[in-house]
Amino acid sequence: MAETQHDKLANKDYEFLRRLGIAVSREGIPWPLVDNKGVYEFSLIDPMIQAMNEQQILPIWDLCHYGYPDDLDPYTEAFTQRFAAYCKAAAEYVIPKMRGPYFFTPINEITFFSFCGGEWAWVAPFTKTKEDRFKFRLALCKAAIAGVNAIREVEPQARMINIDPLVQVVAPRDRPDQQQAAWHETFVDTFLAWDILYGKEHPELGGSPEILDIVGANNYSFGQMEYREHGPHKALSPDDDRILPLHDLLKMVWDRYQRPMIIGETSGMNEGREDWLRDVMEESLAAVEAGMDLHGICLFPAVEMPDWHTGQWLKNGLCDVVPNGDTLARVDCDAYIAELRRWQKELNRVTELDEDPFSDPVELQDVVDAAKRLKKIPDKNWS
Repeated sequence: MAETQHDKLANKDYEFLRRLGIAVSREGIPWPLVDNKGVYEFSLIDPMIQAMNEQQILPIWDLCHYGYPDDLDPYTEAFTQRFAAYCKAAAEYVIPKMRGPYFFTPINEITFFSFCGGEWAWVAPFTKTKEDRFKFRLALCKAAIAGVNAIREVEPQARMINIDPLVQVVAPRDRPDQQQAAWHETFVDTFLAWDILYGKEHPELGGSPEILDIVGANNYSFGQMEYREHGPHKALSPDDDRILPLHDLLKMVWDRYQRPMIIGETSGMNEGREDWLRDVMEESLAAVEAGMDLHGICLFPAVEMPDWHTGQWLKNGLCDVVPNGDTLARVDCDAYIAELRRWQKELNRVTELDEDPFSDPVELQDVVDAAKRLKKIPDKNWS
């Protein structure tokens, strides 16, 4: 938030979404910054609440995004209890201040979090083995289930969007001995966190279809990879004949859970942003035509962000940032927005929010009708 100045420019950012006809946004509450050994200070998010209320934007609150308080050990019962208490406190803070319905993501990308914290040592707890990754993932799932239950003590009708990446891993062409490992990552590892939340695996933790609730499947080009035994896998190039259509990846999720879905994050980069959106939309409409209960696409980010490792700006947002004195000015990505506008009109959606956007709810039948009318065919072409 600080790097993009979203903490200072929240109202401008949400005014931008309002101008684009976007009435829902994922917004984060940074657990390590608001929880001091169980004493909470949520005023940090007051500018976001005020801005969203002013611009009539509905939040999906992201409660843990790759960080936890320094005094906690994620492998202990105290971690689970503290997370549940924090989730309850967060719900008690935001719900009275905002209109419903209320949406939460307790722990973002449990599978990816367990990789980057448990096996790659990018974030806490900075461990480096597969065994540590498995252990960390189980701890995160346990905490997430406790967090869902705690939120629903405050608001029984609160909806959960449990987000993880769509993944396909293939063996190197010259390493058929790695095919089983690649298959396991695609069809077991990718789904295990969702399986636990659903109650398919480790039912003693209390997972259920109502806990999993809405599946948020993130779609990026680097989610389709060639297996590497040590370290992160290698992303497939766009012309690789092993790439699967997005429709097919979504179908794996739908067939497994039969739960409502959204694409929880997706974006292209640079001048490829509008092509990426076009492909995602066509694949999504093909999924709807095939009977999948796909409710929406979340474009991440709205404001471009710096790369985690290099700090370079990625040019992946609906607007770019340009230094203007002490302020990072927002500059529209015109081609990307034009493609967004085209699809809004195709799906009979508004292009700018009116005085009360929730007086005219989104009609999913319009999307179903468009899917039937346009009859998009899944393909491997990302452009």
